[in-house]
Amino acid sequence: MAELICIMCPKGCRLNVDEKNGYAVTGNTCEKGAIYGKTELVDPRRVVTSTVKINSTHARRLPVKTNGEIPKNTVEKAVELLNGVTITAPVKAGDVIIENIFGTGIDFISAKTVED
Repeated sequence: MAELICIMCPKGCRLNVDEKNGYAVTGNTCEKGAIYGKTELVDPRRVVTSTVKINSTHARRLPVKTNGEIPKNTVEKAVELLNGVTITAPVKAGDVIIENIFGTGIDFISAKTVED
């Protein structure tokens, strides 16, 4: 039996996930908790936030994030991809910075508009 704290809302429900019983989840107060509990054990995923270098007179770093969740075991490598990236302003919030990270269909996108 795995014990988790749900991160899907501010309640922070204490979940018990029974791996031997079809990943049955107890302790959740909503359906999001049941989905989170099972997914966290079967296929954990994360949204990633970081920064990249930007050539601009107004900023040195540009905040970026994934536009969806990527497998947890690829997070470190995904952040390493950003180390070699330099963007030239202008850039708009939502612009794709790195497309299709590791074939997941998820992109790193700009989280801020920077006019140069």
